[in-house]
Amino acid sequence: MDIKRTVLWVIFFMSAVMLFDNWQRDHGRPSMFFPSTTPTQTAGTAAPGTTTPGTQPADLPATNAAAPGNAPATEQSQLVKFGTDVYTGEIDTRGGTLSRLSLIKQGDGKQPDLVITLFDKTNSHTYLARTGLLGGDFPNHNDVFTLMPNQPTHLADGQNSFQMSFESPEKGGLRVIKTYTFTRGSYVIGVETKVQNVGTAPVTPQVYMELVRDDQPVETPRFSHTFIGPAVYTNEHHFQKMTFGDLDKNKQDFATSANDGWVAMVQHYFASAWIPQEGVKRDFYAEKIDPSLYRVGMKQAMPTIQPGQTVSVSARLFAGPEEEQMLAGIAPGLDLVKDYGWVTIIAKPLFWLLSKIHSYVGNWGWSIVLLTLLIKAVFFPLSAASYKSMARMKAITPRMQALRERFKGDPQKMNAALMELYKTEKVNPFGGCLPVVIQIPVFISLYWVLLSSVEMRGAPWIWWIQDLSQQDPYFILPVLMAVSMFLQTKLNPTPPDPVQAKMMMFMPIAFSVMFFFFPAGLVLYYVVNNVLSIAQQYYITRMMGASKAKPA
Repeated sequence: MDIKRTVLWVIFFMSAVMLFDNWQRDHGRPSMFFPSTTPTQTAGTAAPGTTTPGTQPADLPATNAAAPGNAPATEQSQLVKFGTDVYTGEIDTRGGTLSRLSLIKQGDGKQPDLVITLFDKTNSHTYLARTGLLGGDFPNHNDVFTLMPNQPTHLADGQNSFQMSFESPEKGGLRVIKTYTFTRGSYVIGVETKVQNVGTAPVTPQVYMELVRDDQPVETPRFSHTFIGPAVYTNEHHFQKMTFGDLDKNKQDFATSANDGWVAMVQHYFASAWIPQEGVKRDFYAEKIDPSLYRVGMKQAMPTIQPGQTVSVSARLFAGPEEEQMLAGIAPGLDLVKDYGWVTIIAKPLFWLLSKIHSYVGNWGWSIVLLTLLIKAVFFPLSAASYKSMARMKAITPRMQALRERFKGDPQKMNAALMELYKTEKVNPFGGCLPVVIQIPVFISLYWVLLSSVEMRGAPWIWWIQDLSQQDPYFILPVLMAVSMFLQTKLNPTPPDPVQAKMMMFMPIAFSVMFFFFPAGLVLYYVVNNVLSIAQQYYITRMMGASKAKPA
C-alpha cells in the first residue's frame, strides 16, 4: 500500500479517537489516554497536610496544624466591595479572604469590553485566595476580621494605588493586620501580613497562603481540552502541574520545599499565583479538602515574635490573563502557566513571531494569515518535494492499478512489479510522506499557540468574525475548511481500492464536523494553510505536466 495513504489513514484514525476522547472529557467522563499516571509520592515526600480524599484534613489550624484547614465558621461576616481599573471584587471579612475578583478589560473600539470572574464563592462555583497563621490557636481564614477605619475601596482618578487593611481579633496572643495593595493597570496585588504579639509570651507562628477552588472549567472551548488545576514552581524542579484527578487519588508529585518558587491555579487563558519573597524557605502542599474542593498553597516560617513586637510577611498575589511577556516580568517561570506541553520549545518562538507580526498589523486575524504564509514559505522546499512525489505517484496510478489487477493472486510478484515500476519512473513511495512528517510538530505547535493565547479572546478579524476565540457564528470557515480538504483529496492520487477511495472522500466531512466547534482563529489557520497547499500543489503539478509535454 502507498505509504502516503497509510499515513493519512493513521492520521484520520487518531483524529477520530482523539475527538471521541475530548468528547468524553468534555462530558465529565474519564479519558482513555490520561488517567492520571503521575508517580505516587512516598511517605517521606508527601505534601504537608495531604489527606486521604474525602476525609477531613488532620491538621486544622485549631489543632496545632502543619497546614490550614476548613473549620466551621459561626460568626457573621461581611463582604467589602472594591474596584480598580482592571478589577472589581469583594473581600470577605471572614479571614480577610479575597472571595470575588472579576477581571475587566476596557474595549479600544476594535475589541469589546471583556469581563470574567476569576475568584468567586457561589452555590455552583468556589475559587478563593486566602491566608492565615499556623503553629497555635492563631488568627486564620476562619476568623472574622474588621475593615480598619478610613480605608478607600476604589481607585480614584489620578491615583496610582490604594490599600485596604483588615484587622483580626486577638487570638493566642496574636493580632493580624492584613493589607491589600492594588495598583493601577496591574494584575499583581500586594498582600502584607503584619503580626503583632499582644500577649505575654514569645511565639513562633507560620503564615500560609493558598488557592482553593473546585474543578469546574471556565471558558474552555468545546472539543478542545485544556489543562485546569494546581501547579508548583521552583528554580530547581521548574514547572510541576498536577490534575485534580491526581489529587483525588493522592498521586500528586511535586517539590515539597524550596527557598524560591510559587504556587498557582491554572485554567484556560487565566491563572492565579501566590508569589512570596525570594530567599525565604517555604513548604508546598496540595490536596483535596472535600468532595468538590482542592487547594494548593505554601507555608512560611516566621521568626520568633517577642511580646510587644511586630513582624511582617510580604507576598504578591497574581490574578490575571496568561500574557507571556507580562508574566515573565512578574516572577521567574511564571510565564510557564501558559502551558504548551511537549511542544513548548517550538510554540514559544511561534508566539513571539505572531506577536511581532501583530505589532505591525494590529489585527490578530491577519497576523494568523501572515504567520501561516511565512511558515508555508519556510517549508516550501519540503512541501514542493512532497507534492512532486505525489504528482509522480498520481501519474503512474493507472499503471499501478493495472499491475495490481494483473498480479492480484500473487502478492510477491505484484510487489516486485511495483518496485520495478518505482525504479523505472524514479518514484520514491516515501517521498511524499517524510516532508509532511517533518512539518507536523510545527503545525501542532501553532495549534496550541492559537488555542492557548488569551490575546485571541475578544479579538475581531473581519466582518462576521468578531471573536477569534469563539466558533464561527455562521460556520463559514468550517465550510471553507471542508471544501479545501475536498480539493486536496482530488489533487492526490486516487486509491486503487474503491472502499479506500470513498473513505478519502469522507474525511473532509468528518474533519469539518470537528472544526465546526473549534475557535475561529484555529479554523482560520487551517483554512489558510490548506488554500496555500492547494495553490502550491496545483502549481507544481501543472509545471511538471508542462515539462513532460514540452519534450513530446
